[in-house]
Amino acid sequence: MKIGGIDIGSRYIKYVVLEDNKPVAFYKEDTGHDPFEVCRKLMEMNKPDKLIATGYGRHLLEIHGSVNTITEIKAVAIGSKEVLPSCRTIIDIGGQDTKVIAINEDGMVTNFEMNDRCAAGTGKFLEIMAKTLGFNIESFGYQCNGDSNDIKINSMCTVFAESEIIGLIAKGVKRELIATAIHNSIASRVVSLIKRIDLHDDIVFTGGCARNTYLQRLFETRFRTKIHVHENPDILAALGAALYAGREGHGAGAPPGLQKQRDGKKQKAVAG
Repeated sequence: MKIGGIDIGSRYIKYVVLEDNKPVAFYKEDTGHDPFEVCRKLMEMNKPDKLIATGYGRHLLEIHGSVNTITEIKAVAIGSKEVLPSCRTIIDIGGQDTKVIAINEDGMVTNFEMNDRCAAGTGKFLEIMAKTLGFNIESFGYQCNGDSNDIKINSMCTVFAESEIIGLIAKGVKRELIATAIHNSIASRVVSLIKRIDLHDDIVFTGGCARNTYLQRLFETRFRTKIHVHENPDILAALGAALYAGREGHGAGAPPGLQKQRDGKKQKAVAG
């Protein structure tokens, strides 16, 4: 039996397929302007017998496809616990928000905090800042260099933070120092969130921003402990959704197909 978990994020859609409770396939596509169609095509590529959706766009499949859903917080907790059984704290930085999650020995969420009021401190924030500095987002962390203690990015608003950066550039501040200050500002926001929950080892860093090794090192310095990052840190929510779907009684009644009403005409159903 194939079991699927799909994470519909603001920037990317991640889809994990399990067989015998083990991942056998993983897909990642841009969310784009029509996330339902992206999901439909992913289902065509690898049709699951059961499916659970999570992420910001999960209700799209719930409404139009009758797909069962779970919250992103729960999915990330399940996925993180699966890849690191000793996990107790999760830092999840995605395209649209930042979350810190505390879980107990059984993997149950005991507390969480999140910043979703502004893009500052998220993947989108990093993308905008990298572009402003003329860096590629994939290598942004590698550009950090030098002591930026005298440089502060104070604004909690992406627009105002971008203005601060443009001002620093105009003053002749090196781009590498500004990049370091940007990463430090994100780390400081995460620290403030962590203070609101009980921090316990071991810590898992998830989401697309977990690919940024400089952020990982900053967290290790701030928390004085090892930060665990999976080789594909942005799939853990989709993995968690799939694992949840595979549990007895969950994911039951997965729809025979995803259908979409558009321009008054039904799309062809695709097995899901």
